[in-house]
Amino acid sequence: MAQAIDAHRTVEAIWRIESAKLIAGLARMVRDVGMAEDLAQDALVIALERWPVSGIPDKPGAWLMTTAKRRAIDLLRRSKTQVRKYEELGRTAPTYAEDDLEQVMEDGQIGDDLLRLIFATCHPILSREARVALTLRLLGGLATDEIAKAFLVAESTIAQRIVRAKRTLSAAQVPLEVPEGEALRERLSAVLEVIYLMFNEGYSATSGGQWIRPLLCQEALRLGRMLAEIAPGESEAHGLVALMEIQSSRFKTRVDAAGDPVLLLDQNRARWDHLLIRRGLAALERARKLGRPLGPYALQAAIAACHAQARTADETDWVRIAALYEALSRAAPSPVVELNRAVAVAMAFGPSFGLQLVDALSAEPSLRDYYLLPSVRGDFLVKLGRSSEARAEFERAASLTRNEREQALLLKRAAECGG
Repeated sequence: MAQAIDAHRTVEAIWRIESAKLIAGLARMVRDVGMAEDLAQDALVIALERWPVSGIPDKPGAWLMTTAKRRAIDLLRRSKTQVRKYEELGRTAPTYAEDDLEQVMEDGQIGDDLLRLIFATCHPILSREARVALTLRLLGGLATDEIAKAFLVAESTIAQRIVRAKRTLSAAQVPLEVPEGEALRERLSAVLEVIYLMFNEGYSATSGGQWIRPLLCQEALRLGRMLAEIAPGESEAHGLVALMEIQSSRFKTRVDAAGDPVLLLDQNRARWDHLLIRRGLAALERARKLGRPLGPYALQAAIAACHAQARTADETDWVRIAALYEALSRAAPSPVVELNRAVAVAMAFGPSFGLQLVDALSAEPSLRDYYLLPSVRGDFLVKLGRSSEARAEFERAASLTRNEREQALLLKRAAECGG
């Protein structure tokens, strides 16, 4: 029983890594995003049945793709209304052996499919909410309840958005392609947004037993770099790449040997990846040289740069960071930005000032179940010597997060506050 459970967990972990590439490749073949996801799920079910018995294959991603493609061919064979698609598939999409498919992935075709898929899921025919939900589901590998938790809305609402979005794309026969010219510019902001959200989910996982998902961040960063190459005149493309490069530089220090979170101020900065920091600073400079006011992503990159350029935590320029958050709150106002600004203000001018800002956010409906609100408030209360109140805030924060590692950290902080 225990062995079967371990095998299932391994399959689920592989699915998290491979699902986006799998769906992207299938979508190119069958020209239908909804069908591609169904086929990918079918392959997952087969893997869950077979792998606990036969063992995990050496190249699980290629195995899943081969299995799903065979299912696609079987499905199209059975459907008389899909004869034309089947014939086209037979001409243009050869059946790969697992070794062959591994080479295709290395050659970049799968990466191109991912970029095509993200532009399809960000098509203007869909609402912003539907674009975000569908892209996070297909490319981010997030479950419906994880997306709902991240956006503080009901799970049923997210499920409906995803189903309707797939139907809309199918009915409109939206092509899987990277647009050019004005069409590219019109869709770019939506694509940047979902890449940003993908990266955030990898940087601080909404749920599960791991605090970070580096592979998801790497995929978001790779897509961001590709976008910056095809849209070199868009400052926010460079700004987002800068942000992701700098944030990625901290991965080695974000968790300890046991996988538990290590907070920013406690990280060993000597172990940050300085190549990624240099790349991030160069991307930020490219955004600035375009001569336009910095947008939300570039402003966040500038904040990240302040941390990256401080040799120690004590040398951090919190006054500048607070000013940058003030600019960000004007460029992209949101309660979460205000919460982050409160942290910067507290670090720059004292916890009592930060607490005033946080208390002003306590009535914000979208933050009612957001674990970072009581977590930040608890931190301010600790610094002000109000331990019993801080303990209650950390306990509330722990009850709201679905990430096991973060929950353990918050309960530890609550215990440190004493009885």
